[in-house]
Amino acid sequence: MSVTVEPAVTGAQVWLARGAFALALAAAVVLVAFAGGGGRGLAMVAVGVAGVVFFVAGAYWVLAGRGVSRALAVVLTVLAPVAVLVLYIRADLLWVAVVSLGLFALSIATARVALAAGDVGERTDTYDAEPATRPFLIMNPRSGGGKVTTFGLKAKAEAMGAEVALLDGPGTVDVAVLAREAVARGADLLGVAGGDGTQALVAGIAAEHDLPFLVVSAGTRNHFALDLGLDREDPATCLKGLTDGVEMRVDLGRIGDRTFVNNASFGAYAEIVQSPEYRDDKTRTTLRLLPDELAGHRGARLTARIGDVTIEGPQAILVSNDPYGSTDLAGLGRRARLDLGVLGLVAISVANARQAVGLLRRSRERGLLRLTGAEVIVDSDAAEIPVGIDGEAILMPTPVRCTTVPRALRVRLPRERPGVPPAKPAVDWVRLRRLAFARNP
Repeated sequence: MSVTVEPAVTGAQVWLARGAFALALAAAVVLVAFAGGGGRGLAMVAVGVAGVVFFVAGAYWVLAGRGVSRALAVVLTVLAPVAVLVLYIRADLLWVAVVSLGLFALSIATARVALAAGDVGERTDTYDAEPATRPFLIMNPRSGGGKVTTFGLKAKAEAMGAEVALLDGPGTVDVAVLAREAVARGADLLGVAGGDGTQALVAGIAAEHDLPFLVVSAGTRNHFALDLGLDREDPATCLKGLTDGVEMRVDLGRIGDRTFVNNASFGAYAEIVQSPEYRDDKTRTTLRLLPDELAGHRGARLTARIGDVTIEGPQAILVSNDPYGSTDLAGLGRRARLDLGVLGLVAISVANARQAVGLLRRSRERGLLRLTGAEVIVDSDAAEIPVGIDGEAILMPTPVRCTTVPRALRVRLPRERPGVPPAKPAVDWVRLRRLAFARNP
């Protein structure tokens, strides 16, 4: 398991941390003072806090309940902020609340700046790459709502000297077979214009043969392309890597005999995605199955081991190829680096509304756990469990072993690309307090 090393503290960080606390205190003072001071002011603060608590608890019950209880939870979720607003208006304190919220928002922004440990954008070393002479690209015309056709990717790639294979229909083509046959014919670059699941399969073959891999952001979400700093709005720009590109080496995750470029999910999400009805109606299927998932009445009981830590009975586990930012619970955000040589682990256990509210404090007890390590083993009381690998659901025998292969993949990138912006740090008030009282920065 990795050890986190805090960056050196600067004087600017210390004063920014102190400023964040001062602004948060000012937000509370404004509310208490202009509400009349004493008990009335504190009551208005309590009203605001209660509104947040009821909103979060209601949102949990919407997901965990059914029928009448879900309907009542929807009402509570809507009424909580409305009730707070009405009470502040009736007390003629709406403007005070707005000013107080503004100060608190400024406090949060200042705290983020103080906690940011410098620029954590694209740090991975890149090096010049010779143009590919026999590139082979696999393109999925259905992926991303038809981006391959919309942007004319096949014709543009062929004009640059690439051989292109189109995936004609579901289940008719084995992507791995296509890639291996291309390697046997002498391909010196493999690439994919499609979803992250297809990207992962071909990336594993490219790494196996130490060939460069070209990512074309033609999928729906393009999480891998996002973390590589590629242009997700115009996938055609990715093709420039064929003729004017650079390379970087990034990590690959392995789960069983498969590779993953983003993450592998276990528990609630994987169980729901495994449902045959999920593809046709994602929202309705999720709302139908999630109550049983949260209550532990559906799916296998999981255990996760990372290093010397064992996590018993989490409802959801996310294992990522390098850790996601600390503000991201669902693997939908950014990874600042793809070459750290570790897996990220997020385990969530939310069995009731109290624990859901506890996530607001980013509780490190039972509700939420984050760790990093070179290996994660997920076991269960079932012989097989569903796993979501880069968004594709499959069944795998237990125990499931996830590992990392550091810097295994040569990624070919266009020289000109948007890049990876700095990650936003989570507002950790405990760490912020240490910064504020740091000596000799």
